[in-house]
Amino acid sequence: MAKEKARDLRTSVALLWGEQDQPTRGPKPSLTPRRIAEAAVALADAEGLDAVSMNKVAAEFGVSAMALYRYVPGKAELVELMVEAVSSERPDLTAAGPGWRPRLEEWARRSWAVYRAHPWLLAATAMRRQVMGPGQLAWLDAALAAMEPTALTAAQRHQVFLLIVGLVRNLAQQRADFDEEHNREWNRLTGELLDRHADSFPALTRAIAQGAFAPPPVDPLDFGLERILDGVQALIDDAEADSTPGGGAKT
Repeated sequence: MAKEKARDLRTSVALLWGEQDQPTRGPKPSLTPRRIAEAAVALADAEGLDAVSMNKVAAEFGVSAMALYRYVPGKAELVELMVEAVSSERPDLTAAGPGWRPRLEEWARRSWAVYRAHPWLLAATAMRRQVMGPGQLAWLDAALAAMEPTALTAAQRHQVFLLIVGLVRNLAQQRADFDEEHNREWNRLTGELLDRHADSFPALTRAIAQGAFAPPPVDPLDFGLERILDGVQALIDDAEADSTPGGGAKT
């Protein structure tokens, strides 16, 4: 199988940051990468990311797919523009009040709202370093800024950010995978299995009997955030104790 040709990431950077070369001759462009991305977002919201193609997006404007390549080199770059389009508004965390904790909670809730509004975003992004536009970097910057007044190191602030992003993405994955009919069938079959093999799985049997798999009584995002941020608070407390005169001594 032929290896896919590596993309020139400089093209993606130029598109995301509006730094692409502008034509100096010929008719004025009738489209923009931003308009194309917005049309693709609407299509993905309605039909999923797999439904997005250059042909379908072009049809929204009544032009051929070839006409879009004047603005966007291909689907990979289009998806990057879509991610940027739904991340373009920097979250204002000041309304959450002072303090790193309420601001991170607000950041997480706003991020969760974006994932809920655009379920395809989970597939469009990956936990890897990728080209990011100004909007995406603004989200990262807002989270890091919320933690700057703390005693956390820069590396620790980044790790906390990754923990919160991981929580949001995990919940988004659960939401995307959930199917009510399949869930009912799973519950039925698992119940029958455990009725026959309860002695082999005593802890699991007891947990299910006690409601372990029942709908959670609290919002999963709130529950996860509280656990993570309690740990962050403990880390901050330790760092502050170590930085005070005579601090760090363990008894």
